[in-house]
Amino acid sequence: MINGSDPILLTPGPLTTTPATRQAMLRDWGSWDAAFNQMTDSICRDLLSIVSGQKDFVCVPMQGSGTFSVEAALGSLVPRDAVVLVPNNGAYCTRLLKILERLGIAAIELKLRDDEPAGVARIEEMFLREPRITHVAQVHLETSAGLLNPLDEIAASCARFDKRLIVDAMSSFGALPIDVSKGGIDAVVSASGKCLEGVPGMGFVIVRRSVLEASEGVSRSLALDLYDQYAYMQKTTQWRFTPPTHVVAALRAALDQYKAEGGQAARGARYQRNCAALIEGMAALGFRPFLDASVQAPVIVTFHAPRDPAYDFKRFYEAVRDAGYVLYPGKLTEVETFRVGCIGAIDANEMLNAVAAISRALGMLHVRLAA
Repeated sequence: MINGSDPILLTPGPLTTTPATRQAMLRDWGSWDAAFNQMTDSICRDLLSIVSGQKDFVCVPMQGSGTFSVEAALGSLVPRDAVVLVPNNGAYCTRLLKILERLGIAAIELKLRDDEPAGVARIEEMFLREPRITHVAQVHLETSAGLLNPLDEIAASCARFDKRLIVDAMSSFGALPIDVSKGGIDAVVSASGKCLEGVPGMGFVIVRRSVLEASEGVSRSLALDLYDQYAYMQKTTQWRFTPPTHVVAALRAALDQYKAEGGQAARGARYQRNCAALIEGMAALGFRPFLDASVQAPVIVTFHAPRDPAYDFKRFYEAVRDAGYVLYPGKLTEVETFRVGCIGAIDANEMLNAVAAISRALGMLHVRLAA
């Protein structure tokens, strides 16, 4: 799907983009220009439609990486006297806890294994044990392992127990189904450089309008005040502070390609084919995925590292990169792993080429896999 000699990024973002997306960044835009502000507005409308949020939700774009928008959502939408439950099965869940600690918001951690999804039974047990819980901050797809948490069931549970749900959908938005119109979700946070196949630099929060309007004055941050960003854009059509103009233009081009491909269903199906080809090809080499297939998301796959003493991730990474593919280090503490992304402007053939490159790298490094 791409051309040129640049390496293919098999990572969860930044990721490999199309020439058309990169081409969109060759034009300069004025931040006050009406055409640029109309482009921002069109992006927000498209993002709302991806999660069926046109009726009761608004989209607030934010400068910076996805974490900036996660912190903006937590700092703006969660009252200071709230108590937030964070089901924790990975590094990005842990990041939610760190953000809440910095914000001075009380949090309760539901500790889970790296391969254990956030089950509704465990969450509801916490609701009953800790009735002071007001909010849940849930990572939809925990990319430290590639684990998919059951968002629909968690949202339904939060609705039953009258808890507010804020979803970090950084690595799932656009590829996996999310429907905020079903109820139970107050906000969904994601970013430009993930499954929408834009470039990094812009996040966004899709938030229930009534919740956002009630959040005026809650944020302790100037730059990360979600309500102020929304109110200013409503009044002027402009971003409060200098927008990442080239990133926005690239996202507009990426969304045009997203719609042409067939939207969420088609994007998710391509990533699923990529993931299947990757796992099948790696299994033929002798690699085992860390996760059970039932909880494996088609975005990034964690593999157990070879046990051969000749294996060294840095040398392995460099050998595979020299062959044209960029892998990702493992992020688990208990077992040695590495990760291979399935997303970006790539197809199943590219995944098979990556497996072949991995095979050649192992041979060059004299690394053997256990039978």
